[in-house]
Amino acid sequence: MGLNPWAVAALFAPAAVFAAVFLVSFLNEPRQFRNAIWFMLLQISLIGAGLIISEQEWLIVLAIVAVGFAPFLVVLFLIANSVSVIRREGLSPATMLPGALAFAIVLFLALFIWGLGAGPRWLTNLIGLALLEGLWFFFSFAALLVYSWVYRTLPRKRRYDYIIIHGAGLDGDRPSPLLRGRVDKAVELWQRQQRHGVLVASGGQGGDEVVSEAAAMRKYLIEECHVPEGSILMEDRSTTTMENLAFSKKIMDARSGSGPRAYRAALVTSDYHVFRASEYAHKLGLNADGVGSSTKGYYWPAAFIREFIAVSRSHLGPYIVIAILWLLLILADHVLIPWFAGGF
Repeated sequence: MGLNPWAVAALFAPAAVFAAVFLVSFLNEPRQFRNAIWFMLLQISLIGAGLIISEQEWLIVLAIVAVGFAPFLVVLFLIANSVSVIRREGLSPATMLPGALAFAIVLFLALFIWGLGAGPRWLTNLIGLALLEGLWFFFSFAALLVYSWVYRTLPRKRRYDYIIIHGAGLDGDRPSPLLRGRVDKAVELWQRQQRHGVLVASGGQGGDEVVSEAAAMRKYLIEECHVPEGSILMEDRSTTTMENLAFSKKIMDARSGSGPRAYRAALVTSDYHVFRASEYAHKLGLNADGVGSSTKGYYWPAAFIREFIAVSRSHLGPYIVIAILWLLLILADHVLIPWFAGGF
């Protein structure tokens, strides 16, 4: 028995609202974290409405089973990936991130099961807060994972006046394999636009590096990629992604003038790093698109988890709002409701 048109419209109304909000936000500025949230809500509402309208019970059951088993499959994948990346790259805080995320998922599930049982009220309340914060953590993680993929796969058909190459470590005085991938991607983009524009090698000299990353990139560009010296600029002071962009912007502003229409730039970095770098560019008022070079599959999960943590540190507002709302509910439950009940 089919649903009437009004019921169908009601089911798809949330999706229509989320689609409108997402499109307005995206068209206004695609380099915003909030786009990831609106896009994920749009997908969830569309899938939910589609499942109900299909009136296929087996599809709904399959979806519920898939959602239920997903955390366990993700945990197994993360543990296997953690073992793989540690074997290849060695033990370090970065390579332990997949395992740490697997532990966080297991802890979240354990708290959920524990919270269902009886226990001291204060403990149940704290578990409730942990679960709420955890729900936002995992939801925003999935949202950013999906949206960052969408963002970096958008077509890039513009001609760029500058192509910024983000530093990524050296092997002696030569770019590391990760950095060579970024440089090669930048050269590919430069050649695709008929060698228009200037390559900006951006990266300072670390404490354990014999030369600056910018100098190593410049040498590689000239000797290996046959890029003319006149098509290369160097920014050799930066030590972070934000500094890469800020210092490069000063160089480009001095050369072409400041303002959103003075020039257009591309920032080339590893694919997992594209969204965060692009978001930083937006914060600096830099008119730039992110372009990603490929990363080895085994290393991608650890790298993206690190990116998510960095992005989350810049967007702590939802965690604070959740904690405040939780505190208000606790106060209402422990103070206001008993007070009103006693008054009557």
